[in-house]
Parts: sequence; structure tokens; C-alpha cells
Amino acid sequence: MASQHVKVATDATFEELVLKSATPVLVDFWATWCAPCKAIAPVLDKIADEKGGALTIVKVDVDSNQRTAMKYQVRSIPALLLFKNGEVIGQTLGAQPYAKLTEFVGKAL
Repeated sequence: MASQHVKVATDATFEELVLKSATPVLVDFWATWCAPCKAIAPVLDKIADEKGGALTIVKVDVDSNQRTAMKYQVRSIPALLLFKNGEVIGQTLGAQPYAKLTEFVGKAL
């Protein structure tokens, strides 16, 4: 990951990194074999750098962390869930362009 503002969560760390976060969190459910997931990675890095301390971006590999993916009913990737105060406040699927994703995360800021 290129951005220092992008974190990686596992089934074990999801609660701490996402649900207990003091800032809104955009969770990217992805997999290494997913081409659209790889395509949006630089966009997410850019947003993470721009939003700095106001927004955290967390990546969850669905192959390694199936419990969390199942809990949030992730059936297609990339799936982007927006959390605020431990609750899902928005969801979008598929690779989205920069403008659409910045508008999406704006709901939480």
C-alpha cells in the first residue's frame, strides 16, 4: 500500500480498527485476484492521503478474513462500506472513479 493512511484489518483486528474508530472509516473488502480491486487501490490511496486524519481507509482481504466478510454480507468485490461510530452508513460495489468515491465518503465527513 502506498499510503500511510491505509490500514489492513483482519477478523481479529476489525473491531478495534473499524468499529471503535474515532473517525469515519471506509472499508475496502477486496482480494488479491480481483482486477477491479487492484484498479481502485490507487484511488483509495489518494483519498486516504487527502483526507488524512479525518477519514481512515481499511482494507480487508475477503479470502483471509471470511468471518468479517460474511458478517457484512459481502458477496461481490470490491465492496466498500462506510462506517461512522461503528455503524454502516453507506455501501457501494465495484470499481468507482475518484469523483464518485470522494462524494461517497463525504457523507461521513
